[in-house]
Amino acid sequence: MDNELIKQVTEKAEKWLSPAYDEETRIAVKALLDADDKTELIESFYKDLEFGTGGLRGIMGVGSNRMNIYTVGAATQGLANYLKVAFADLEEISVVVGHDVRNNSRKFAEIVADIFSANGIKVYLFDSCRPTPEMSFAIRHFGCQSGVIITASHNPKEYNGYKAYWNDGAQMIAPHDVNTIKYVNEVTDVKDIKFAGDPSKIQIIGEDVDKIFLEKVKGLSLSPEAIAKHHDMKIVYTPIHGTGLKLIPQALRNLGFTDIIGVPEQEVLSGDFPTVASPNPEEPSAMAMGVAKAKETGAEMVMASDPDADRIGLVIRDNNGEYVLINGNQIVLIFLNYLMTRNAELGKLTGNEYVVKTIVTTETIKSIAEAQGIKMYDCFTGFKWIANVMRENEGKARYLGGGEESYGFLAEDFVRDKDSVSAISLMAEIAAWAKDKGMNMTDMLIDIYMKYGFSREKGISLVRKGKSGAEEIQAIMKQFRENPPKQLAGSDVTLMKDYQSLEATNVATGEKSKLDMPATSNVLQYFTADGTKVSIRPSGTEPKIKFYLEVHDTLASAADYKATEQRADAKIEAIMKDLGI
Repeated sequence: MDNELIKQVTEKAEKWLSPAYDEETRIAVKALLDADDKTELIESFYKDLEFGTGGLRGIMGVGSNRMNIYTVGAATQGLANYLKVAFADLEEISVVVGHDVRNNSRKFAEIVADIFSANGIKVYLFDSCRPTPEMSFAIRHFGCQSGVIITASHNPKEYNGYKAYWNDGAQMIAPHDVNTIKYVNEVTDVKDIKFAGDPSKIQIIGEDVDKIFLEKVKGLSLSPEAIAKHHDMKIVYTPIHGTGLKLIPQALRNLGFTDIIGVPEQEVLSGDFPTVASPNPEEPSAMAMGVAKAKETGAEMVMASDPDADRIGLVIRDNNGEYVLINGNQIVLIFLNYLMTRNAELGKLTGNEYVVKTIVTTETIKSIAEAQGIKMYDCFTGFKWIANVMRENEGKARYLGGGEESYGFLAEDFVRDKDSVSAISLMAEIAAWAKDKGMNMTDMLIDIYMKYGFSREKGISLVRKGKSGAEEIQAIMKQFRENPPKQLAGSDVTLMKDYQSLEATNVATGEKSKLDMPATSNVLQYFTADGTKVSIRPSGTEPKIKFYLEVHDTLASAADYKATEQRADAKIEAIMKDLGI
């Protein structure tokens, strides 16, 4: 073990034994220092938690690299200091503070509210857990300058997180994220954190905001007649122990759906997520209880939200009556196809509309947008980049919708982060609309593939934890950057995009061109002659390196669907072999 590193972390940890820290923290740090095995001490102190694509996120515990009242406190004090500089001309700066169901989330949220208020900043604090998108909405609704939600999204139960938002209701991007980090890093002494709150500056909010938000979500409906006709369609919804329970069943009822079937065991709000290994709606195991309920009741579909209710999980019935988990690319495809097609049907397209997807999301969306004459933007992974496109187009063009393959979608512009409240409401409406056309959801998906080309996607995440894992992820990216594949599944790589250097390279000619993006990002992409796309990037929020594989084919008839899927899966296997994953 590296003695120099042990010396560094020991010195850092010993500072946490001072009386400025509470007794519980001091005891826990002392135990780490006294332990023979220094692994946990190193993991807890070898670095400070940093803002990634999702803000601050980490395992709960003592230490500078853990989520606790002091790391949350330093982040809040730093943000408060920056807000007072950025909005020095305002008479009063205000923020919204919300939280999810996780262990310590309420405690952290109250500490955040106290610190802001101690710094003279007005706080709108939600009375209990709420979906992340409602917090984003509240920033815009109250005209606040910032907001914080305490959540670790769909991470395992030992994690918590801190997402910081700017005055447009979106997660922060440069320069504000960079400036906030600078101010946070300047909070080097725990005595600099103002923990003693000013109750007169804290206003508790709750049902009043829920009502306004739900009314706005209801206003997104494009097919009320179809819902009226198929209102009794059986829909299973599970919040997977999370905050979606607060609003989503009500949102579905508001639209007119009358047969919403719950999963009682998963309606227990709990940071322990007792019925699942991971509260992640993209994993079949997290959806299993919902699927069992659908089989028992003969439901058309199963929908779920993750703990902070910003992501949507979807299971539909295929034409053999089997329940099939729909991937994130297909979810975005279904949403954007509906919004573009339905707006066209209603005569609402003026030629000044746009949709947004991330660079790792299926290219089939581009084919639909081109066919409908609608502008499509590609942006980096993370909803803050979709929100950035919305910010740039505000007042100039109409936003129809935007999404990413990681099960996030936003159908409205009054929120600036992914939203499962509106997404689940809209997906139920899409099912009713399809039914009105004599189709089920599977038929509709096949119809999209027949019209615009078949695509099949697969995401692979290699988990590499801790300091050694972070180094290994860097080495993998370096290897792919310096030794790109020449062929994938027998098709020549024709184009390489490196978003770190913002250069695209024509492999045949060696010609380079600039990529037009608002920032750099550690992402590599390879495109082949037969339309395959491979994207590689380290996760900004988890100890993972992610590979996104996408293959294309033609689908001549619905009868060929299964065979086309199997052919695509075989091709994906071949690509994985070529990449060595």
